[in-house]
Amino acid sequence: MNSVDSLAAGRPVVIFSKGSCCMCHTIKTLISSFGANPMVYELDELPNGQQLERALTALGQRPSVPAVYIGEELVGGANEVMSLHLKGKLVPLLKKAKAIWV
Repeated sequence: MNSVDSLAAGRPVVIFSKGSCCMCHTIKTLISSFGANPMVYELDELPNGQQLERALTALGQRPSVPAVYIGEELVGGANEVMSLHLKGKLVPLLKKAKAIWV
């Protein structure tokens, strides 16, 4: 299991982010607006942030952030999360992961 997967394990929602990334802020706000409390890892504030960013890139994340895990599965970045939201699939996914109940 790589370091990114181990950080996402056991949590309903995990977001890998950077403080300077406006799309990261947007995705964190969107997911939180449904009542979810995501675990957020700010890569630019972590000592191993560059290593985690390389691991996300190796998983196919381009750009590397935001990277969103829901139910321990990599959903993807901003485009994928917004697409799920527009299709009405984000809330059911959050419910299935037990990130929200209502």
